[in-house]
Amino acid sequence: MRRTIILHPYVTEKTMNAMSGTPQQDLKDGNKLEFVVRKDSTKTEIKKAFEERFEAKVSKVNVKLMKDGKHAIIKLKEGYSAEEIGMRIGIF
Repeated sequence: MRRTIILHPYVTEKTMNAMSGTPQQDLKDGNKLEFVVRKDSTKTEIKKAFEERFEAKVSKVNVKLMKDGKHAIIKLKEGYSAEEIGMRIGIF
């Protein structure tokens, strides 16, 4: 049995702005999604799991430990839309 790496999306006003970029930021700062992931997962495992699940290429994965678990900030490669994936998973 394969373990689930990506648990659920983490949605706040800040993460919503990171999807499209805010007017104050350059567009290069957008196109990001944030998820709560398993604490024992690596950046490589997160990237592979995301690409398989959402059929989108990942440019970079950053992680941070929070009180509610490990968070992965996933930046998509050019040509893939964080907003489109957000709509598919029901963030909007």
